[in-house]
Amino acid sequence: MSKSLRVIISGGGTGGHIFPAISIADAIRAKRPDAKILFVGAEGRMEMQRVPAAGYEIKGLPVAGFDRRHLLRNVGVVLKLMRSRRMARRIVREFRPQVAVGVGGYASGPTLDVAGRMGIPTLIQEQNSYAGVTNKLLARSARRICVAYEGMERFFPAGRIRLTGNPVRRSLLQAPASRAEVLAAFGLAADRLTVLILGGSLGARTINESVLGQLGLIRQQTRVQFIWQTGKYYSAQIRERLEQQKCPDNLHVTDFISDMAAAYAVADLVVSRAGAGSISEFCLLGKPVILVPSPNVAEDHQTKNALALVQHDAAVYVPDAEARQTLLPAAINLVTDSARLCQLSENIRRMARPNAAEDIADEVIRLAEGQ
Repeated sequence: MSKSLRVIISGGGTGGHIFPAISIADAIRAKRPDAKILFVGAEGRMEMQRVPAAGYEIKGLPVAGFDRRHLLRNVGVVLKLMRSRRMARRIVREFRPQVAVGVGGYASGPTLDVAGRMGIPTLIQEQNSYAGVTNKLLARSARRICVAYEGMERFFPAGRIRLTGNPVRRSLLQAPASRAEVLAAFGLAADRLTVLILGGSLGARTINESVLGQLGLIRQQTRVQFIWQTGKYYSAQIRERLEQQKCPDNLHVTDFISDMAAAYAVADLVVSRAGAGSISEFCLLGKPVILVPSPNVAEDHQTKNALALVQHDAAVYVPDAEARQTLLPAAINLVTDSARLCQLSENIRRMARPNAAEDIADEVIRLAEGQ
């Protein structure tokens, strides 16, 4: 065993990539306190703040994603990619890692490609049930491929796959204050069923419009109340609409929820997009969920994530195109059906892999040790 473990972790762009990356780093450091870990992210993206806040050093690359709708704009993207590859090569040469880990996101492509070409063992983590283009390319030289869903042999060499699951924020398992105190903080009642509606940190247009279009139905509910995270992008226009139409007393509206552990704890039902990280959290917590996959993602992978749960009767699926008419009525019907909620909770909990970060860390350490 070497005296000092050196690991590069690359990726980011969204919380769905950053939180698992930090969880993996924490697990490596817990197993090997001597480990030196360097993150490589994309300049201007949220990892450039979140990673240092978690206590790790990060280098930024000027990499950007391809614009599939406006192909001419990709000339600049290609130039940024070429520059990012040169920078990544310098970072890898100077840091001298024993292993490089890719968690998805813009920066993982050039960083892991360069590391692999320099003879450094690489590990990629594929969060989704349908592999992305970048990870398919990186898998050609990756020594380990950690996945969260069964059946990924259709994308990757079977002998290199490890079914680990997706790491999640351990803070979500911390016991919050009592249910009554949490709901009181949201301005809601302790004796009502609670639906938590999420659209991610920026928001989800369809989910938000589904709520705005059903304010009358929400106002009619005497047994059900709602916590609605609008996302920061849509918050101003939603506030304006609610001032015009008067916000129902049983609807708490916020652009951001700082204490997700508390929000999850009081939710009898969650409504959410179908990002891989979010799904892993619902599995770990055993939360009944209605998934509304975003149609604006590569390879429509969120729909495939959702259907992977539906086939195990572990979630309810509402297509984005139908949500404005059907989402709120479906949520109200489901949250008042205690037997169905219990069934969904049991089934989704069976899909949890609570030791994902530790299992991935073990694979990283084995690679670094030449195993």
